[in-house]
Amino acid sequence: MNWISNYVRPTINSLFSRREVPDNLWIKCTDCGTLLFHRELADNLMVCPSCDHHMAITPIDRFSKLFDGGVFVQVPVDQPLADPLEFRDQKRYPDRMKAAQKKTGSPDAMLVAEGEIGKTPIVAAAQDFSFMGGSMGMYVGNAIIAAAKRAVETKRPLVLFSAAGGARMQEGILALMQMPRTTVAVQMLKEANLPYIVVLTHPTTGGVTASYAMLGDVQIAEPNALIGFAGARVIEQTIGEKLPEGFQRAEYLLDHGILDRVTHRGQLRDELVTIIRMLMGLSPEIKGELAAPDTVDVASEEAPASDTAK
Repeated sequence: MNWISNYVRPTINSLFSRREVPDNLWIKCTDCGTLLFHRELADNLMVCPSCDHHMAITPIDRFSKLFDGGVFVQVPVDQPLADPLEFRDQKRYPDRMKAAQKKTGSPDAMLVAEGEIGKTPIVAAAQDFSFMGGSMGMYVGNAIIAAAKRAVETKRPLVLFSAAGGARMQEGILALMQMPRTTVAVQMLKEANLPYIVVLTHPTTGGVTASYAMLGDVQIAEPNALIGFAGARVIEQTIGEKLPEGFQRAEYLLDHGILDRVTHRGQLRDELVTIIRMLMGLSPEIKGELAAPDTVDVASEEAPASDTAK
């Protein structure tokens, strides 16, 4: 046994070897391929500083930047049946749910919260595309109903961020039933004269687009977001024609009157504050602290003699 080569050298190498860099320190932009430092990307709201591509952002991260001081309170959502259809494909539905919950740290594909933006109280709901493609199941339906009820109770507007591939196939007809359920929830807001603002993010498709995602009083989208019901290839095969360039993208829908605005994620918070305060009949937001005016004791000042004589 060679004591130097078998013990001393490995020990010295282990002491002075370079530490391994964790894989999650750098994120590759899915559009331009640039390697981005994860903290820099997070500070930039998951928008690539090189090409301005809007990447997916979790509801927690979105809300931490949206609400004043990153402070918000989650609104409880009723839990539906775990596996109502006993669905199974390559995996059992409960197993897929457990894997998604472990991956995202969320119970399902939507988070509901309340707080203030620009000192304006709101209720907000956001879908998480990383949770089974943000698919709309019974939980998502319950979440939107909970958000609408809370908005009506507190007389607050509701802001919803959509991101979904459609209805959740593992829940079948029960998932499709969320389309009329969420439509009724939106009607509750309209009857209470409360604003309902939808921010469509990439992608928003299927039954989500065909229900609550297109019922807003104001429809805003993030740049280049894919928005539609059926896929472009299916539409082309159905109508037998080539679709125009940019079809189903946010800018195309804006040009054709389906959206009201296409807004950069970095400017979205200020725009939401302006729109909400206008719809609620509130005064414009005052940014910063205004200095108090100088006080002058007018009563103690004596009038000039010439003025008194007059």
